[in-house]
Amino acid sequence: MISALLAGCNNGARDKDVVVKINNYEITRQEFEQEFADSSFSRQGTPGSRMDFLNSLINRQLILQDAQANDLDKSRQFIEMIQKFWEQSLLKAALDKASREISNVATIDDLSVEAAYNKMCSEGKTGKSYSSMYQQIKWELKQARESELMDNWLQGLRKKTRIVIDQSISRSDK
Repeated sequence: MISALLAGCNNGARDKDVVVKINNYEITRQEFEQEFADSSFSRQGTPGSRMDFLNSLINRQLILQDAQANDLDKSRQFIEMIQKFWEQSLLKAALDKASREISNVATIDDLSVEAAYNKMCSEGKTGKSYSSMYQQIKWELKQARESELMDNWLQGLRKKTRIVIDQSISRSDK
């Protein structure tokens, strides 16, 4: 049944292998299969789940086309949402990249762990053995080192950037 429906939507565009056409929007077999595989519908993998997914895909496209026809994609509110999403996504990508790089260089040696353990013992902060505390201390030292390196990275960004602040922003009477 699906193959008949999908083949019927082809409309002679065999070179692109279009399986669904909704007005001027076309979905190729490869796009359909990838989106289906990425969806929760693929867990069942039955012809019924494929049809349910196809109907969901068509409904989604109909809603998007209606939204565009009503110029919702040009509204100030929509553009602001896109801007915020873009900024958040870029910020996350930049922080993830910096975190990976920092994590790779923030190594903690056994001498540092032992020194931290000895300091804890001398300050009366632990009565546990070194071997039972080793992983926790190493993790805490690594977290502190990563935080320090992240702060250094941010300070480096600030140092190489010209930042001008209107001092009136700090006054509450404005």
